[in-house]
Amino acid sequence: MSKLAADSQRRQKRFSKVDYSRYGYYFVAPFFIVFLIFQLYPIFFTFRTSLSDAIGWGKINNSVIIGFQNFKMYLDPASPLFNDFWNSFGNTLIIWTANFIPQILMALLLASWFTDSRMQLKFRGGFKMLIFMPNIITAATIAVLFYSIFNYPIAPANSFLQQAGLMNAPFEFFRSVVASRSLISFVQWWMWYGNTMIILIAGIMGISPELYEAALVDGCTSRQTFYFITLPLIKPILLYNLVTSMIGGLQMFDIPHLLTEGNPNKTTNTVARFIYQQAFTGSRNFNYASAASVILFLFIVLASLTLFWLMRDKDAVRELKRRGR
Repeated sequence: MSKLAADSQRRQKRFSKVDYSRYGYYFVAPFFIVFLIFQLYPIFFTFRTSLSDAIGWGKINNSVIIGFQNFKMYLDPASPLFNDFWNSFGNTLIIWTANFIPQILMALLLASWFTDSRMQLKFRGGFKMLIFMPNIITAATIAVLFYSIFNYPIAPANSFLQQAGLMNAPFEFFRSVVASRSLISFVQWWMWYGNTMIILIAGIMGISPELYEAALVDGCTSRQTFYFITLPLIKPILLYNLVTSMIGGLQMFDIPHLLTEGNPNKTTNTVARFIYQQAFTGSRNFNYASAASVILFLFIVLASLTLFWLMRDKDAVRELKRRGR
């Protein structure tokens, strides 16, 4: 027994000298490698290209730095790109706002229902799966689906409207500015409100049940509990949804490109699609596309910082200032 005990002690000492902390670096290394190659390097490359004369594939690696001349194309009203860029920027904001407001409202409503212990909704898991399912379907599939439904002249939407007596003739949805923007906004809402709902549910489930039990004992209604307990405590989650939705919305490309191709008359052309057109169609103006990307990047950064400032915890800020004094 003494020999076995001595061997066991020697093994324990040998293993205790092994430094396992370095293995953590091995596990996180793939993320940093992928981030450096596919995200950080392209960002710096885009900034560099925005200051160069890179027009056409041949100038990508042989471009010359020319300063901020490319940015003047988007700041000078006399420039041929000025109106197209800022109109696409306005289109993007309109479509994102039109889909985000109903998205967050519907997600809040569903999240409150699914987490309300008083309602005792049945088949919650099934409903969550059905609501989240559009988020896992590819954008190309959804674009083809909605294009088939609202096509002209023969399509399910026109057939239904005519048979219901609401229209006498087929309606060209994709030639109407309001209809085209509404369809894109609806598709974006339909794809993403389930994802927003799941995130809000996770935030609500993280709230201490004791608070809800105290509210129940005090006789608070479900509405009062939601407004005075749930909403204030999920404010960071709401901020996260707002910022991530804004970032994704301002980079909106797939649905407008596949469903309407920016038509009618470029009224559904988004910033991301404008950048795509500059870089990969026509003369391949990589310098102008990069400059537009940098402007979009700076706008997203400023808008995100503004949202963080507007939704900051003012009580916590005042407490920090008081302690600092």
